[in-house]
Amino acid sequence: MRRALLYRRGGLGDTLLTFPLLEILKSKGFYTTAVGNTDYFKIAREVGWADRVLSEKPNEDFDLVLEISSEGNLPTFPRERRWILEHYLEGAGFIGESFSWVLPVETLPDSPFRGRVVFHPSSGSRKKNPNLSLFLELEKHLVKRGHEVVYLIGEADTWLKGYVTNYVESYEPLWIARALKSALLFVGLDSGLSHLSAYLGVPTIVIYGPSDPVVWKPIGRRVYQVSLGLECSPCFPNVCDRRECLDGSLLFHCLFPLLDELLI
Repeated sequence: MRRALLYRRGGLGDTLLTFPLLEILKSKGFYTTAVGNTDYFKIAREVGWADRVLSEKPNEDFDLVLEISSEGNLPTFPRERRWILEHYLEGAGFIGESFSWVLPVETLPDSPFRGRVVFHPSSGSRKKNPNLSLFLELEKHLVKRGHEVVYLIGEADTWLKGYVTNYVESYEPLWIARALKSALLFVGLDSGLSHLSAYLGVPTIVIYGPSDPVVWKPIGRRVYQVSLGLECSPCFPNVCDRRECLDGSLLFHCLFPLLDELLI
């Protein structure tokens, strides 16, 4: 059997955007080794797209290597403004190949998110986070309409525990994936958990401020990207102090009708 290696270090969202490469490699009959964050790549192994998951590159020969890095054969970022997955597919020679738009993860039977609206008002960088008051106001709006809201706290979000009590905390990406599968709706920022929710097929609203919704679009058919579309955006990581792109009042008025439409 031919053997392929995929190398990608990065956050959860970065890693999920490489999963179609693994899926395509498997469809071509390769035994696949994924190297990077093993907690993230365990999801690929769970769905059968990664045969082996490692944290370091093995001293072995492979028939095909896709190394996504500044020194690898597949540059980490595209030179032009385009969806990063398209950049990866083109670099790997996989343009036109089919891949799944929904992660075939089994749903957790006793999920605490089942039938609820899940909020994740955090990300890997505080520069991308609006004031928490935006989510608190959205929560009030949804509760008045009879919906249950629960906050998801992941590895970068412990600060949230000082502000909300209706939360579920987990640092296990595979468990989160299985639990999120039955959520009614997910509202988050440009973060790995938003990417995960979208990929699971959950209706997912992603709020973009200084980051780029074109480059960092999640995989999924039910993704709703919200951006104020200011002329100065995107600017991440060189974010100004004003951060008008994350104005809570303007974002609320964008989100208010979208939430009502999705939850009718």
